Amino acid sequence: YGNFIDNLRVYVRGGAGGMGYPRLGGEGGRGGDVWFVAQEKMTLKGIKQRYPQKRFVAGTGANSSVKALKGEKGKDCEVPVPLGISVLSDDGNQIGELNAAGDRFLAARGGLGGSLATNFLPCKGQRRVVRLDLKLIADVGLVGFPNAGKSSLLSKISHAKPEIANYAFTTVQPELGKIMYADYKQILVADLPGLIEGAHANKGMGHKFLKHVERTRQLLLVVDISGFQLSAKTQFRTAFETILLLTKELELYKEELVTKPALLAINKMDLPCAKDNLNELRKQLQNPQDFLHLVQEEIIPVNTLEFKDIIPVSTYTGEGIEELKACIRKSEDEEAEKENEEYRKKKLLLLQTSEQMNR
Repeated sequence: YGNFIDNLRVYVRGGAGGMGYPRLGGEGGRGGDVWFVAQEKMTLKGIKQRYPQKRFVAGTGANSSVKALKGEKGKDCEVPVPLGISVLSDDGNQIGELNAAGDRFLAARGGLGGSLATNFLPCKGQRRVVRLDLKLIADVGLVGFPNAGKSSLLSKISHAKPEIANYAFTTVQPELGKIMYADYKQILVADLPGLIEGAHANKGMGHKFLKHVERTRQLLLVVDISGFQLSAKTQFRTAFETILLLTKELELYKEELVTKPALLAINKMDLPCAKDNLNELRKQLQNPQDFLHLVQEEIIPVNTLEFKDIIPVSTYTGEGIEELKACIRKSEDEEAEKENEEYRKKKLLLLQTSEQMNR
């Protein structure tokens, strides 16, 4: 996975409270809190470099005194974290998440100051080890086996400059690019590390890849029209089998992934026989049930993906690239309209419910 870091284990401790003042009934200040705050352009690698100890401790509350019977609260510790962070306890349970800039999560609470209730003795702050787990937030996630041409496609449709080569695992870390449209609309596309068979069981980059798919709004499957073979030792898969396998891997990892809106880009249309292969593939995708008896049972998913559009492209000649960008835009606009409609319906329902309750 190279230098890319998508999870980090850190120690957090709230500040201890201040001492109370028994003679005058004074109350010590409360200890400071540790907060995670989502910031744009922040990375987990940046946190690790800036705080190599990975320890975050808030300030101690001030003691009560004759001059100040109520001690001041200890200084809070604010830790900047990237967008798209899930906060997990050390046993793996999710305890919070930060998705938008400015989102805050209380990681460790400060201890109470000494008072009559505590016999004027301060309390220690909360302390624990938590894991910061990053899942990229993107509008579109490119999904495909190694060498399907995802990196080349990303470089064609966006301003990203990923490393491109003709060996299997070129992409070893997620790569982000923005598609810019004439009306200044921007769509964020993530090229995610190549899947292999068995990724759901954490083979290859398995879960490191699949968890990023969860945060993308829609999928763009990229398939080589001539088929796929990882190495001489693995079985050759046709384009149709490749689509079934990709769907199966997504489904086995998390069923909801297969319900996401999906587009299909058929790449390498500049190759000989590509047109014939495409005609065959279109027939197979129109009625997949008629062809499932020809493939191995273990690669057949329970639910097949329904593609909103199938776009033949060639990253070599540029064929279909503009059409693909237009399809991505159309699909994004449709999904945004659906979300707005659902939001309007919820608001209307809440309004109607509150009116009925007030009668």
